Amino acid sequence: MKLQKSILVASAAALLLAGCYKEPGLVEDGSYNRTATGAVGGAVAGSMLAYNTGSRDAKSAIIGGLLGAALGGAIGYSMDEQANEMARALGTGVNNDPLAALDPNKTIIVSKHSNYVKIMFRDRMMFASNSATLQSSARSKVNKVSQLLAKYPQTVVGVAGFTDNSGSYDYNQKLSQRRANSVASLLSRNGRPNTKGCSYSKALVPNNSAKNKALNRRVEVYLYSDKNKMSDPCR
Repeated sequence: MKLQKSILVASAAALLLAGCYKEPGLVEDGSYNRTATGAVGGAVAGSMLAYNTGSRDAKSAIIGGLLGAALGGAIGYSMDEQANEMARALGTGVNNDPLAALDPNKTIIVSKHSNYVKIMFRDRMMFASNSATLQSSARSKVNKVSQLLAKYPQTVVGVAGFTDNSGSYDYNQKLSQRRANSVASLLSRNGRPNTKGCSYSKALVPNNSAKNKALNRRVEVYLYSDKNKMSDPCR
């Protein structure tokens, strides 16, 4: 019972802390869902750790919870901040609308998710047909992401390539892997990014028209606060 009350107190304080982290710099997207989630998660973990390893009293649990909340909220804010900075540098805003990926006019989409920030680059602005060599304009965009990553040395980067279903799965897997590698080669400031070629797995829309195939051809960059939160981009 003592532990439960301590967690509730620390979690309530965590939401206040999350509100504090919300204030500066969040221009394109004022949402602080990740910050609040990180703060509350940190509060719970901190409370339990302090209670189990300390004197097993409510005071220790609350103090541990507040410390955990501060750390969790800071991590959440850092990811929120990165999303906004990436969007500004790429000339767009943070867009969490799931339908945005279906708009052919949006060549770059920056979105925030529970465990990562995702930057989606449309294939048409990135590579010539059947090529894995970045076009000059695309290279400039990816370099902007790379420059910003220097501010966040703890960020873990993943890159995934996706194609349409023209040709065999194996051919497209190799092409998508080469494209992911081309982007990753410019994003190595925080260590070599994890790369994966997804071929035509995880299509956004059915590959039944030229318009839809163009939507499915893309490269996605993922920014994680922790490598243990990484997931398979092809699923």
